[in-house]
Amino acid sequence: MKCKVKAFGITREIIRTRELEVMLPAGATVAELKNHLFTGYPPLSSLTSLYIAVNAEYAPDDRMLADGDEIALIPPVSGG
Repeated sequence: MKCKVKAFGITREIIRTRELEVMLPAGATVAELKNHLFTGYPPLSSLTSLYIAVNAEYAPDDRMLADGDEIALIPPVSGG
């Protein structure tokens, strides 16, 4: 299945693009997507936190993905 992944903040710098398409096996989960991204972009795995949103909602690692899902990488946020 094909999913669109949008990157924000430091994740955009790491993957060097705002958006990419990822091919995953049918029935893949958010955890499997993370592993796929960590393999292709190892610096992502060193972030102190990385939230995943699927279709504009935060998603747990066990959420199953569907073809055409829009995924956002939400990096750690700092500020004051």
